[in-house]
Amino acid sequence: MALPLLLGASVAHAQSYPAKPIRWLVPYPAGGGSDFLARTIGQQLSTQVGQPVLIDNKPGGNTAIAASETARSAPDGYTILSADNGTMVFNSALYAKLSYSPEKDLTPVTLMGRFPMILVVGPDSDAKDAKDFIAKAKANPGKVSFGSAGAGSPHHLAMELLKVTAGLHMVHIPYRGAAPALADLAGGQIPAMMVDMAAGAAFIKSGKIRPLAVANATRLAQLPDVPTFAELGYKSVEAAALVGIVAPAGTAPAVVNALQKQVATAISQPAVKQRLVDFGVEPVGNTPQQYADLLRSEVVRWHKLIKDQKISLD
Repeated sequence: MALPLLLGASVAHAQSYPAKPIRWLVPYPAGGGSDFLARTIGQQLSTQVGQPVLIDNKPGGNTAIAASETARSAPDGYTILSADNGTMVFNSALYAKLSYSPEKDLTPVTLMGRFPMILVVGPDSDAKDAKDFIAKAKANPGKVSFGSAGAGSPHHLAMELLKVTAGLHMVHIPYRGAAPALADLAGGQIPAMMVDMAAGAAFIKSGKIRPLAVANATRLAQLPDVPTFAELGYKSVEAAALVGIVAPAGTAPAVVNALQKQVATAISQPAVKQRLVDFGVEPVGNTPQQYADLLRSEVVRWHKLIKDQKISLD
């Protein structure tokens, strides 16, 4: 008759959770979008629960180093991970062997925010708009290149999605992060890339690069004059970096739900929400089930593209 006792213990644990500091792993260096999200929300979370939230940056392995460490951690809600679509969706298709399984080793808690992708060109581009850019790329197969924040990044795969949808043949030039790619785009070394508002805002606002279209269901509040790809007739070109929180598999549902509620409350605080919007993030804070369902549908969509385009990082 140990089962009711165990159940009682996990409920009691959830009621007292969190009773000690929470370690929050971020699979990127300090200063990027995932790090900003974790620090902004973590600060508010710490205030709400009365416990320290310790941000621990563990970059490397296309997020696999931090993901593997989280997967091996005790499933008690005291080690959590900022996970993007690389961690939860792309990696399992990009690598033949992965040091963790997104489905088996990690439990979705909540999607914190979306970073919608934007097609941008350099200052020297003669493309009048997105339709003109697509027409020019189509007329010059293999002669137009594009940069990205890295092979297999949301920025790279968003452009692959546009290529497939619009029937383009373009050459990919991967960079180590969005910043060097943006610098080269502004400097005229590459003609185009997909970027999120958080990374590209300063370049867009200063006129160093020009936004042509957004890969989002609706226009972005920060770029009201820039059309969506759907408006241009490319309905399936929707792509965003999706950054959520996951916990080790086996974490009690009551603990997952307690954490989700606290994070969603933190995101909905007016000051936090405004900081996220100003940074270029669309705040979310959905339920564990909604996040899990979204990840499943994203896996179907992107795994097909990755396999069809024969993209591999091995």
